[in-house]
Amino acid sequence: MIELKNVRFTHENRSDKPLLNIEQWNVSAGESVFVCGPSGSGKSTLLNLLSGLLTCSEGEVSVLGQRLDQMSSRQRDRFRANNIGYVFQRFNLIPYLNAVENIDLAKSFQSGSGHNSKSGSARTLLTALNISESEWSKPTAQMSVGQQQRVAIARALVNRPSLMIADEPTSSLDEENRDSFLDLLMPLLKAESMSLVFVSHDMSLAHHFSRVEKLSDISGTH
Repeated sequence: MIELKNVRFTHENRSDKPLLNIEQWNVSAGESVFVCGPSGSGKSTLLNLLSGLLTCSEGEVSVLGQRLDQMSSRQRDRFRANNIGYVFQRFNLIPYLNAVENIDLAKSFQSGSGHNSKSGSARTLLTALNISESEWSKPTAQMSVGQQQRVAIARALVNRPSLMIADEPTSSLDEENRDSFLDLLMPLLKAESMSLVFVSHDMSLAHHFSRVEKLSDISGTH
């Protein structure tokens, strides 16, 4: 599913000190991996390399057997839309669009011959995530945090990605909503046999995952 080899990521103005220096790291199909580390340690950078939002300074980044480091920016965007679901820390919903419109927007980015058959239904996902139909037409800015969280999950799942990436999506939630988030997410991923890479500094979440790793053990820079 994921294979990193001799990956270095260095900010342009800090070429002497790589933020990430990963000799070898792999994630198998169907694994749920929790990566922990303090703020500023490179967790989001790792996810951005896996999703093709960033490219490594050196090395190989392979996802689903495809070398992201050898793709153009446009090719990486297309690959991400077709294969990767991303749940962002602040959800990144478009506030004036309603739940269905936010999810359908993600569907519109998917391309290729599998578009129609692979994409799920926004309405089906919202129902599965216990958002009542009366809420579907409400701008997401008017939804509660818990509802926005569920819309963000649905948006990430709508294209039935092989890989789900989550960047500290529970950091702004209280304990009840944190547990609710993972109780909703995990069964959906398992049902679709998706792999998950989830980063957080909150070790209380670790028991939900099949594998737990410190970023400092993955990367030789800390």
